[in-house]
Amino acid sequence: MRLPAPLHAWPRTPARAIALQRALAARVSRLPPQAPIRVVAGLDCAISVDGTRCLGGVVLWDLQRHLVIEQAVARRRLTFPYVPGLLSFRETPVLLVALRRLRRRPDALLCDAHGYAHPRRFGLACHIGVLTGIPTAGCAKSRLVGTHLEPGRSRGARVPLMDEGEVIGAVLRTRSDVRPVYVSIGHRMDLDAACRLVLACALRYRLPEPTRLADQLVAQAKRSEPA
Repeated sequence: MRLPAPLHAWPRTPARAIALQRALAARVSRLPPQAPIRVVAGLDCAISVDGTRCLGGVVLWDLQRHLVIEQAVARRRLTFPYVPGLLSFRETPVLLVALRRLRRRPDALLCDAHGYAHPRRFGLACHIGVLTGIPTAGCAKSRLVGTHLEPGRSRGARVPLMDEGEVIGAVLRTRSDVRPVYVSIGHRMDLDAACRLVLACALRYRLPEPTRLADQLVAQAKRSEPA
């Protein structure tokens, strides 16, 4: 799959990464997707056992037929330290490599990460969305920033995730009486569309199927690496 030319070089220090996040945040589009979404790419990463490489996985999932169309794995040596709020600079480079290995272009990306629900409103889902130009949403298992009430106990119940008086995401119940997930926009996506996408992909489990399968894909790739 062809992707747009890179917008920037990858910074090596947290200070430069934070400055880049602040600069690129203005590029995020919060408008709803302009075309129907059928093929969703779930994205997730894992770190190698020795801690030197990042493994990125992408699973193309058909939203109507509920099946995997294609998948790809990539590996890349880590060049950026672990810093909360700067996960994108460890994982996005390898995810872009994995996306380029796909034959088919997805209609949307779904990341196991935050997007707008980020201290600088530019988490991984925003970053990869801006770099690819593909409608993107983030669906994280835990909260990075913000406060919220408890959503209702039924599937589909949601409450706003707030930070500094702004709605930065939604706390969404994907299964009744199961812990909620944290949904936010990435790029070319509004919050209602992001929540609809996550619910449409969450068929039997708490996590949406594309990212759940991407997690399994990178976990298997990690186990198969030589010791």
